[in-house]
Amino acid sequence: MKVLITGGAGYIGTKLVKRLVSEKAIDKIIAYDNLSKGHHNFFLGDTFKNKEKIQSYRGDILDTRQLKRLMKDIDVVVHLAAIVTTPFANTDPHFYEQVNHWGTAEVAYCVEESSISKFIYLSSTSVYGASDEIATEDTIPSPSTFYGISKLRGEEHTNRLAEKMTAITLRGGNVYGYSKSMRFDAVINRFMFDANFTGRIQIFGNGKQSRAFIHVDHLADSLAKTIIGNVDSGTYNLVDKNLQILDLVDTVKEIYPELEFLFTNQHMNLRELRVNPESKLFSQIEKFPNTDLKKELLEFKERFAF
Repeated sequence: MKVLITGGAGYIGTKLVKRLVSEKAIDKIIAYDNLSKGHHNFFLGDTFKNKEKIQSYRGDILDTRQLKRLMKDIDVVVHLAAIVTTPFANTDPHFYEQVNHWGTAEVAYCVEESSISKFIYLSSTSVYGASDEIATEDTIPSPSTFYGISKLRGEEHTNRLAEKMTAITLRGGNVYGYSKSMRFDAVINRFMFDANFTGRIQIFGNGKQSRAFIHVDHLADSLAKTIIGNVDSGTYNLVDKNLQILDLVDTVKEIYPELEFLFTNQHMNLRELRVNPESKLFSQIEKFPNTDLKKELLEFKERFAF
């Protein structure tokens, strides 16, 4: 099996490549990335096992000529490339529209004209917007940010492909945990970095808002199983746990007892979003194990150089 991963050098892509190279069913992995986020760490440090399986190409998802050329002998495309700027998901709508919507459209057009048998699109639970109810796959999306709107439009292009091939949308929660190509704009990762190196974290709003999260290892594992396994076309949620921000702060404080925290706009009640972790996907692939947040964050702490 030959796999092309857009955003292959990014935060999730780096983990996914590492997870796939050990699979006997995988013959070739193309990591396609424009490196706009400076993710050169993908190419450095520990050597990938079975590194002869990996090829890397620098390019943009709007470059359809190169995409079509690279997809000629590919079996599965995993579309991870996106603009994500947490917590500023409502800034620069044109940028989200250009990359997350029309970029996904271009990838879908290239896939449609190829002999690819499976397309996997990583969307986001942000498409649900805000609600006091726990969202499931049956919940009607109602995005409340430009980011969420752009990801939902990407889903529409994915759904269109289901007439020709297996087309799968995975709505991931807020991703956290160590990857060689780190993101520190994501809330848990940012809290850990600031707690470790400054002893102080910043909380937006009153901290009572809840969010749905997934560890990057669990996301990469579920992606790998979806690539290799027989999964029906459809839309599935991928969430580890739902956490209130104040509860998250309490866990970080257990690890860093001297931690200080500051509130920004404490009078604001920010949007609420919880997602049912019991995804319909787990009737078709093995579910990742339940894990303890404090243990995960302690493992994260051990990754810091000092």
